Amino acid sequence: MPPTPPTEWPFPKFNIRVEDLEHRGAVLFFEHIQPLDALRKAVLASFEWLYATPANAPTNVKLIQLVLRPMDGVAYTFGSASEKEIHFSLDHIANSASRARDEIMGVLVHEVVHCYQYNANGTAPGGLVEGVADFVRLHAGLAPPHWRRAPAPKDKWDAGYQTTAYFLDWIEERRGKGAIRALNDTMRDTDYDEKIFVILAGEPVRDLWRRYKKELGVEDGEDEVTEQAKDGDSDGFVLVPSYNPVYI
Repeated sequence: MPPTPPTEWPFPKFNIRVEDLEHRGAVLFFEHIQPLDALRKAVLASFEWLYATPANAPTNVKLIQLVLRPMDGVAYTFGSASEKEIHFSLDHIANSASRARDEIMGVLVHEVVHCYQYNANGTAPGGLVEGVADFVRLHAGLAPPHWRRAPAPKDKWDAGYQTTAYFLDWIEERRGKGAIRALNDTMRDTDYDEKIFVILAGEPVRDLWRRYKKELGVEDGEDEVTEQAKDGDSDGFVLVPSYNPVYI
């Protein structure tokens, strides 16, 4: 069966604002990127890895605005249910000149995932939210060269970003394609509960994490208990529920 034509997916409207066209990062961006094509590809990666078919894809997002500006950090995303805004650092782009296209696309994919993923009404661990975004980036073939699969001995499963992304990838390999899609779906309209890992992967998440590290030859750290398990928070992440979350 041929792939689904992209026009069948519920793409939003896209806007772009550049706050300094003379900035080296802006020059690099437009040398390597066609903005509309890049944003559509980023949205399509989110749809394909989190929702699989146009019928399942969320339709609430009507506008994604990309803001390119000088700032510290890399990028962040915020907005309402229908309108999202991604701020992307021109300084980071300038500092990534040797691999500008792949880094720009990787960051765009990560941030666009935040526009579409579910977060259990804002109760999911921040590291899981970020890990899902990097899981999609990983499967889009846009992992940067500094990423490493093996975690540090004391890393927790919900450390976020590449650490959690590779752990989710391992679960996907064990349980079959679609496992992380199912994980995302469980966080659609209910509060977070670690028991979802037992349902989806057959074991408590901390047992899965120990097994994962053992397979990679990583010794267990002294403390495997996550902040989520201790007191309902997770490594200091605070997610704002409902209408205005901010993710990086």
